[in-house]
Amino acid sequence: MTLFEPTIEHYLTTVLVVIEPQQPVAQAARLMREHGFHHLPVMQNGRPVGVISERDILLIESLRDVDPREVLVEEAMSPQLYLVDPEAPMRKVAADMADRHYGCAVVARGDRVYGVFTTTDALRALSVSQTIDPD
Repeated sequence: MTLFEPTIEHYLTTVLVVIEPQQPVAQAARLMREHGFHHLPVMQNGRPVGVISERDILLIESLRDVDPREVLVEEAMSPQLYLVDPEAPMRKVAADMADRHYGCAVVARGDRVYGVFTTTDALRALSVSQTIDPD
C-alpha cells in the first residue's frame, strides 16, 4: 500500500502581499492587520531576504520612544529564512520548524514566493489528516 505524503503546497497560506526591507515597520503592521497575516516575507530585488512577524512588530510597538513609522523592516525582520520548496514533505518541514522553533517557513522556488507555511497551517493539516487502520 502506498501512503499519500502531503506536501507543503497543499496546506500553505498563499501570500500575495510582501514587503521590502526599506519600508517602515508601521507599513508591515498595517498590511498584516489588513490581510490577517502573522508573517510577511521580506523581498528585495525580487528575492526573499527575510521574514517579519507579528511578534517582531509588537516588540517594536512596545518600545518606549520608538516610532514604528521610523523603524525600517530590515531592522526588525529576521534574516534567518527557512525556505522550502512547495513540494517539500509537510511532515519534514513541520518537524524542522518544531526542532528549530520557527514560526513559519517561506515557500518558494527560485525567485517565486508561493506563500508561507505557519504553525497554524501545520495544525490545520493535522486536523484533516487521515488515520490509517493497521489492520
